Amino acid sequence: MTAAPASGTGRPAKSRAAAIPVVAMLIGALCLWGSSRMTWVHVISSDGLGENRATDLLGSTWAAASTPLALALVAAVAASFAVRGWASRVLAVLVGLVAVGAGVPAVQALVSDVSEARAADLAELPGRADVVGAEAFTLPAVVALVGALCAALAAVMLLRKPTARKVLSSKYDAPAARREEVARRASAAASSATDRAASNDEGEDLTERMLWDALDAGEDPTDPSGTRRKED
Repeated sequence: MTAAPASGTGRPAKSRAAAIPVVAMLIGALCLWGSSRMTWVHVISSDGLGENRATDLLGSTWAAASTPLALALVAAVAASFAVRGWASRVLAVLVGLVAVGAGVPAVQALVSDVSEARAADLAELPGRADVVGAEAFTLPAVVALVGALCAALAAVMLLRKPTARKVLSSKYDAPAARREEVARRASAAASSATDRAASNDEGEDLTERMLWDALDAGEDPTDPSGTRRKED
C-alpha cells in the first residue's frame, strides 16, 4: 500500500499569499508613521529685527495625513482577518484610497519646489517675518512613497481574495459526512482498481488510511461492486 499524500500540500502557498496583504499593510503603516516623524522641510525666516530663525516642519505637519493614514492601515490589518466577500472588496478600496492619500504628497514633494507661502503658514511665522529659504528633504518623501506602494499592493491582493468562504478540510467535517465521503471515494477507487487490473494498467492504489476509513464507514474496499458490508 502506498503512503497517503499530504492533505495540506497547497496550504503553505495559500498561507503565504494570504499573508502578503497583511505584511504589506504593516510595512506601509510603519513607513507612513516613520515619515511623519521625519523633517520634510527646513524653513529659514527673518523678521528684520534679529538673527534668522530656522524651523523644521515634520511630516506630521507638512503631510498631516500621514499619521492618520498609518493608523488606518493598522486598522485594515485587523479588519482583513474578519471580512469576506463584498466586504473584502470594500476594504480593498479603502486601502487603495489610503495609498493615494499617502502617495500624492510624497510625489509632490519629490517633483515640485517647496511653496514658501505654505511653509510660512505651517511654520506659523509672525506677520512681519519673511521666508528667506526653504529646503525640502528627499528621504521622508521616499519613505512615504514606499508606504503608499505597499498599501497599493495590499489593495490589489485584497481584491484578489476569494469572495466565498473556503470549504474546510475534510478532517473538520461532521463524522457522518466524512464517512460518507470516504465510502464514496473508496468505492470509486476499488472499482477503478478492478478496471485497471482487467486492462493490465498501472494506477494509484488505495492508501492504508482510505482502507481503514472505508471499513469504518461500512464499505468493503475489496468489493468492486461497492456494496456496503453488513453491520455487526
